[in-house]
Parts: sequence; structure tokens; C-alpha cells
Amino acid sequence: MLGSVVPSSSFLVNDMMNQVDWNRARILVEYGPGVGTFTREILKRMRPDAVLIAIELNTDFVEYLSEHVRDPRFRIVHGSAARVRGILAEQHLAAADCIISSLPYRNMSDALRREILEESRMALKPEGSMVLFQYTRTLLPYLESSFSSVKLNFQLLNILPALIFHCTP
Repeated sequence: MLGSVVPSSSFLVNDMMNQVDWNRARILVEYGPGVGTFTREILKRMRPDAVLIAIELNTDFVEYLSEHVRDPRFRIVHGSAARVRGILAEQHLAAADCIISSLPYRNMSDALRREILEESRMALKPEGSMVLFQYTRTLLPYLESSFSSVKLNFQLLNILPALIFHCTP
């Protein structure tokens, strides 16, 4: 369930957050919030009228975030990122401006990986984006087949060094 036993560095978190257009983003989705390393930083940077839907499979993390993150803009959903469009509809929200993902895609089946990325692209507004990090290039061909544009950056000041992908529909 975890992509790494070491929390993401502040450098990685900051680089990921710098990929988001905070002035425009009103509907944000976070995949795999875990204990909230990215969640807290997203909430700090979000507009007052924005909403963050965090989708988490692990019940323990859902309970932890429900108890420890107190912000009216935050909604935690126990579920799969493969259902992102359904979850947005259940929350009475339109397409997302941005999806921020910390999922360990390498640990997934090929079919699930493809499903999540396709659903993600379809869940985004035309001018939206998906930002994610990985520790290898394994996901790159999947991203390139799902998104029209994929930009790659690196963050070496993380254990392990991370690749940051910025994808647009």
C-alpha cells in the first residue's frame, strides 16, 4: 500500500506544488494521501473557495485523516482512484482542475495502472493537469499514451530521488 517507507521530502513536496496553478484550481483531487504529507501543503496553497477530494484505499489512513485534518474544504473518500469520475459525481463536483498523485503505480497491475490514468485524463477539465511522482521511468509510456503532453522533472533531494511528471489532457 505504501510507495516508500520514508516520507516525501519538503523539496519534493514543494516541486510538486509548484506544478499547480493555484489561482485557477478550484477542484483538486489527491490520490493516495496516506498520512497527509501532500494534503496539508495542498490545503495551505488552495484558494478559500476551492475543494480537495482525497481518495484513499487504506481504511487506517482514511480514519487518520478524518481525525487529523480539519478544513471545511477537505473531503476524504475511501475508494479507488480508478473511480475518480464517479467519486466527483457523488460529491456533486464537475471535472477536476488538478489531480495530484502519490500512488505507487509500480506496485499495480498493468490493467489497473492503465485504468487509473485513463480515468484521470477523462476526469480533468480540458485545461486541467495531473501531477505525480515516481522513482522510476516505468510509468512514462503509460502517461504518454493517456495524455497529450507529459513533462518530466527531477528532484534529487529526496530519499529516493524522484521523477515528477506534469501531464495535460
